Amino acid sequence: MYKVFVNDKPFFLTNEIIKETDFKIFLLESTDIKQLVIKMFNNKIKKCYLYYPDEKVMFKKLKEKIPVQRAGGGLVYNKNGEVLFIFRNGKWDLPKGGKEKREKMKLTAMREVEEETGVNKLSITKKLQKTYHIFKRNGIYKLKITTWYEMKSDYEGIPIGQAEEGIEKVAWLNPEQIKEALLNSYENIKLLFEEEKLLQ
Repeated sequence: MYKVFVNDKPFFLTNEIIKETDFKIFLLESTDIKQLVIKMFNNKIKKCYLYYPDEKVMFKKLKEKIPVQRAGGGLVYNKNGEVLFIFRNGKWDLPKGGKEKREKMKLTAMREVEEETGVNKLSITKKLQKTYHIFKRNGIYKLKITTWYEMKSDYEGIPIGQAEEGIEKVAWLNPEQIKEALLNSYENIKLLFEEEKLLQ
């Protein structure tokens, strides 16, 4: 099953018929994805399931219906065990950005962390899960697939946000501060911290 966020509201791609309770179920094959996304953006649908019988190809089917943008990002630790956060559009987020042509995803993630925060001396410690969300740019809805990596950095300087990307603040947050920041963050970001077992 895949969890895709539209304005922080989820839809689930599934190959199981689930008995409806507080959500709607649609057939992926015949659903107009754009109309569904518009309804979710306008709060007409809070949560739904998209059903397709074959789990192996259901994500491919979704990608046939909506343009895809690939991105890479980092959950970066310093030597004090703090995590690098950025503050943009009124929310706490992690540094990430779009993949360039023929660029390896690991390099995308490291480049974006450095560009958005000024933090370098990065090394990847492991690959984390991918996250999925739909956004609108220039009137077009796109599915953003972000590949996340856990990284560490020995950077000693003061991180500086990339102004042209609208980053107002960059901060190293300790576990207590992370809990607070996640109250004003995105569902995708919370998923990463659940995976990292940092939300207990």
